[in-house]
Amino acid sequence: MFEVLPPLAPDPILGLSAAYREDSNPNKIDLGVGVYKDEQGNTPILTSVAKAQRILLEKETSKTYITPQGNQGFIDGMLALLLGESSPVLLADRVAAVQAPGGCGALRILSELLARCSDKTRVWVSDPTWANHIPLIGSAGLALETYPYFDKATAGIRFDAMMETLKQTQKGDVVLLHGCCHNPTGADLTKEQWNAILELAKEREFLPFIDVAYLGFGEGLEEDAYGIRLLVENLPEVIIAASCSKNFGLYRERVGLAAIVTEDSTTRKIAQSQIQSVARGSYSMPPSYGGALVDIILANANLKQEWVGEVNEMRTRMQSLRAMLVDKLAEYGAQKDFGFVNEQKGMFSFLCITPEQVKEVRAKHSVYFVESSRVNIAGINQHNVDALAKALVSVL
Repeated sequence: MFEVLPPLAPDPILGLSAAYREDSNPNKIDLGVGVYKDEQGNTPILTSVAKAQRILLEKETSKTYITPQGNQGFIDGMLALLLGESSPVLLADRVAAVQAPGGCGALRILSELLARCSDKTRVWVSDPTWANHIPLIGSAGLALETYPYFDKATAGIRFDAMMETLKQTQKGDVVLLHGCCHNPTGADLTKEQWNAILELAKEREFLPFIDVAYLGFGEGLEEDAYGIRLLVENLPEVIIAASCSKNFGLYRERVGLAAIVTEDSTTRKIAQSQIQSVARGSYSMPPSYGGALVDIILANANLKQEWVGEVNEMRTRMQSLRAMLVDKLAEYGAQKDFGFVNEQKGMFSFLCITPEQVKEVRAKHSVYFVESSRVNIAGINQHNVDALAKALVSVL
């Protein structure tokens, strides 16, 4: 049976990881897959997470299924983190939510729910966007459109072009927005731009679909939630896919949240039943472990304070790595001004070099990142930054 299937090309990011592993160069540099790394190149377990694991080990008495919607403490904690402790939509009982297997799981089940609402739903995604948005959303049967977002020539957001394109949206269309730390570009909307999007959403009556995977990695946990809270508090409907992979370091535990802000509490009950039905038909029951850890951290004042400190530390370190790379590129004679890297937010940056230059720096210097020129800033450290800067300058 399976011989009729055509072979598929490797996923561009996962394929890059395989090529990196096979490279025998002892000085190879991996700036591909988006995981946080410390100065030694390791992806550590956060101290707050390690403490939560010990607490969970002591108090957990069963491995039976948790509830279909997931760990309620996790859901409540995450909604408070994203929307604010005293969010008016939470107080009005307008938010349906389920614990999902990672941010990808949240994106997919929300897409499946949109398909249930209408088989003619169009989802507008930024150009560029995270590559996996396309199969996760498109495979649910939704039509995809793109809006302009980033200009490599200026290393900035094409906001006017973005707004002009989104004026073509119709009532019932969905617009995918990155809550903060845009992947792959690192170029984030300003408060004024978020305000303009809000007004356009009111005018065109499109549904914002916010993907937030890097809360706290941009300017801070509260600051990074600005756009989410603005839209949620001023529009009748918003959907949100959130991930705990990055800011809790729970990559392999697959911890995510799918949330639906509805017009009223009656609709919330309907949406809750529907999103649980979608989940049931996909993965049946949610995983427990990672969500239980997040619940413990967010519910314990001391642990939460420690976790916030660790998020702040990761963010500050990545900001310093940006500055270090920009300084080293200038020191080694780059004719291109890379100052824009300091303005970008979060784990990723677009270096705005050509695919040919990306291939050349990989072939000649064993520096691995995707051809779009997206680099994982957290893959830089004191030990490799000089070699990285010299390699980049050599191909410019």
